[in-house]
Amino acid sequence: MSIVDNLSITQKRIGLTGNIASGKSTIAKYIADSKNLKILNADNYSKKFLNSGTETYEKIINYFGDEILDQSCSNKKINFKFLKKIIFDNENKREWIENILHPLIKRKMVEDCIKYKNDKVLILEIPLLFEAKFESICTEIWLIKCSKENQIKRLIDRDKISHDEALKIIKAQSNNIRKEEKSQKIFENNDQDKEQLFKKINELI
Repeated sequence: MSIVDNLSITQKRIGLTGNIASGKSTIAKYIADSKNLKILNADNYSKKFLNSGTETYEKIINYFGDEILDQSCSNKKINFKFLKKIIFDNENKREWIENILHPLIKRKMVEDCIKYKNDKVLILEIPLLFEAKFESICTEIWLIKCSKENQIKRLIDRDKISHDEALKIIKAQSNNIRKEEKSQKIFENNDQDKEQLFKKINELI
């Protein structure tokens, strides 16, 4: 029996997803703050698996080499910004690390869903929900969208990168998955739509 089979059938688990810089974290934080709900964040799990001393950390270092370490730290911490640049520049390396991390993240997220089984609603923030096949642990999926212009601007402001770098990251994450068809709710998260967006969310939870 799969660990997924142990998930509560009465618990509502909202899978929150969308392309990079679509505003997922902003919306997740709004829901958590206004509705007092727990957020299980896939990126946070990923970073924990990459902490020094873990088995996953050793695999990553053996594969990428010491160049991905933050040289300003004495504890051999991974430089996540540099690692992101490497994997967005190289599809094979990105697929390799995703194949390592995604099953671990999924299992840990399921374990925490079971741990919080008495919570009627959980928010699962999963950027690559469809790509990593996390649909089975969600009772419904919310897709966050925004215009490409907003996406580029947010990436530049957030990550302090150039316009060309932002475009490269967006292109690397593009695929043929029909996310809108696979999602139960779709939200446009452009800066001018915030009030209407939050009103819609409040009506659904």
